[in-house]
This record gives sequence, structure tokens and C-alpha cells, in this order.
Amino acid sequence: MTFVLVVDDEPHIRRTLGINLRARDYEVEMAGDGRSALQIVAERTPDVIVLDLGLPDIDGVDVLRRLRAVSTVPVVVLSARHDSDDKVEALDAGADDYVTKPFGMDEFLARIRAAVRRGAGETHEPLVVTTDDFILDIGERQARRRTDGTEIRLTPTEWRLLEALAHRAGHLVTHAELLRAAWGPAYGRELNYLRVYANQLRRKLEPDPAAPRYLLTEPGVGYRLVV
Repeated sequence: MTFVLVVDDEPHIRRTLGINLRARDYEVEMAGDGRSALQIVAERTPDVIVLDLGLPDIDGVDVLRRLRAVSTVPVVVLSARHDSDDKVEALDAGADDYVTKPFGMDEFLARIRAAVRRGAGETHEPLVVTTDDFILDIGERQARRRTDGTEIRLTPTEWRLLEALAHRAGHLVTHAELLRAAWGPAYGRELNYLRVYANQLRRKLEPDPAAPRYLLTEPGVGYRLVV
């Protein structure tokens, strides 16, 4: 199910969007301010974000810049700001689309579908990760050492973790995102699972597991795959 985060400080807008999105089988979560939105994204990456610019705590463009520092999730701006300068600023900050209020629901939903398609295309394309020490073919689930081509045997859970990391190589992936990617939506706090599997992956992939150069820990936050 496609997960949409709606960020808007107007309760009637949140209510209207929630009703229409849920009626079309989207999973929807709401945030009334920028800090709440960023916290939700830190815990679970949406498939698309609907973002108002006039938020009570953090300006929407600043929220967008913070999102783009850690994520490529599609963002559709929904704003009462009509000036072209505002639109240019939001698009330059990383917005994928810009819809002005008042808006037609059919057009808005079409923009959401287009954003989801773009995000899905980026996330699920075939991916091969090549480093000085190993090659990971994520689509075929094959891992080999660069030196002699020896196969590296990885478990299904290890592959799910690597896939989540590889699709955002170089970027931080939070504990909650990794847990859900590997074990499902009911998981989000079992950090000991991640520690065990991160150590297993390092033993299998790193030339020196005690001093990892590829699978790095961001203490208290998550992991990063550096290639």
C-alpha cells in the first residue's frame, strides 16, 4: 500500500485529503507542523509527501531542504503561495511538483499518482554495487569477491538489509527503515536485530570487520553503505 504523508497546518485540508486518499487505498499519515513531519520521515520513509509551505514552526521550504539532505522521496508542494518566485524557490529546493490552493481534487490526485510513479521508478530499478572488495547484484541477489570471483553467501534477511542500504548508497538509512525493510511493518525498535546482522554482513563483506569501510554505523540513528 502506498504511504502518503500529508503536512499541512489547516485541519480541514488534512481531513479532506485524508478522506480522498484513503478512499483510493492510500495509507495516510498527517502532520500539522514541520518538526512532526521530519520526525515521521526519520522513522519511516513515505512513498510521497504532500507539503504545505506555510507551516507554523518551520517554513516549508526549509523542511524541504532538510528532507533533501537525507532523502529523495517525491514531494508535492501544496501551497497558497501563487508567486512564481515562491514556486521557483520550492522547485529549486527539491520539490517534484507544485499545486496551488484552491485546487481541484482530480488534478491533485493525478499529481500524486505521477509522483508515486517517479519514486517507484527510481527505487526499484536494477542495481549493482561495485566496491574494491566485492560486487553486489541486488536484482539477482548475487555477491562475489572482486579478487577471485568467489561467491559470498548471504541470507534473505541480509539481502533485504543490503537492498535498503544500496538504494540509498552514501545516505543515512534509519534503524526504523531498516527494521521494516527486513522484517516488516510490525518492527521498528528491535535494534539488537540490526546489530547482529550488521556484524554478520561485516564479517562476510569487509576486509577488516573490526574497522569497517563500507557498512558504517551512525550511532543512535542508523547505518550507511559507502561505496
